[in-house]
Amino acid sequence: MDGKKLDHFRKKLLTKKEELYRMVSKTEQYGREADEESSQDVADKAASSYTKEFLFSHSSSERSIMQLVDEALARVGTDSFGVCAACGNAIQARRLEAVPWTRYCISCQEKQEEGLLEESHFY
Repeated sequence: MDGKKLDHFRKKLLTKKEELYRMVSKTEQYGREADEESSQDVADKAASSYTKEFLFSHSSSERSIMQLVDEALARVGTDSFGVCAACGNAIQARRLEAVPWTRYCISCQEKQEEGLLEESHFY
């Protein structure tokens, strides 16, 4: 992949990382605020507990994507960005535009989701 395309994807990944960081920070703040609310009855406590659980699962998902973004940024630095981690083939440009932190080409991603993928670690 040429330097101009790599720079495009690096910027895209950094923008996504900033967005995720802001979302995680907001979620943590909302969780702290839910803890500070003094619930009086059982229904209020249940609602607060549900809210905290929802925020936790949302934050966990965002942190997972942030980890994938960090890994993709590392691959940009080692020129292995855009190479499928399983088969070693180039990942389609349209896929990288849609999900620049992806580790797999479409066919290997489908295998991974079905539990049929054995990684070769090409990157």
